[in-house]
Amino acid sequence: MSGMANVRSFADIRNEILSAHKNTGPQDKVSFYNTWAENYEQDVALLDYRAPLLAAECITSHFKGDKERAIILDVACGTGLVSAHLKRMGFCQFIGVDGSEGMLDLARKTGLYLELMQCMLGQDPFPVQNETYDIVVIVGALSVGQVPVAVLRELWQVTKPGGYVCMTTRGNADNQEYKTELEHMMRTMKEEKRSAGKNIPLHPQLEEPPSVLVLSAAARI
Repeated sequence: MSGMANVRSFADIRNEILSAHKNTGPQDKVSFYNTWAENYEQDVALLDYRAPLLAAECITSHFKGDKERAIILDVACGTGLVSAHLKRMGFCQFIGVDGSEGMLDLARKTGLYLELMQCMLGQDPFPVQNETYDIVVIVGALSVGQVPVAVLRELWQVTKPGGYVCMTTRGNADNQEYKTELEHMMRTMKEEKRSAGKNIPLHPQLEEPPSVLVLSAAARI
């Protein structure tokens, strides 16, 4: 199988990913990622996929607390690329969530995570408590055909007051509508926080909501 993987071209991988994200249901997507897990890291290397590193660098540049004590929720963690970068930058406490058991199996083998949980974002109840994490990061999943924009509320709610939510999305033309919806959701949440009284307790400490870090760049797919 590794021999077959070695002859996969950029076009092969690109077309496979695009086809998996178009007109397929949630279970089809999970099956795709379960199958892809074995070749995932070498394929994304061929695609020059830099989002995990960029997100880790962004978090490191903004976070001013004790890295060793910070608890990080790695959402759509895949095989652990983001947490691996963060580990090299001094962080060490990671909890991972992903919809694919195949990806989680490989993430488990890295030894990076204190805990790993399977969850279909946008469908299953989010398996974590509110206001638990210093940093919540989601890389590679916030785009058309993948995770619904509404998931942003859950990410916000599980972040400690004063914590950080770091997310990436694609700047490609085919993702512009999704990106616009994501930006609208962020503005709506900020307005809710600004005008929040007792009726909208998104966070009890309204003066110190999570900071949202957004990275957007054109991807090669």
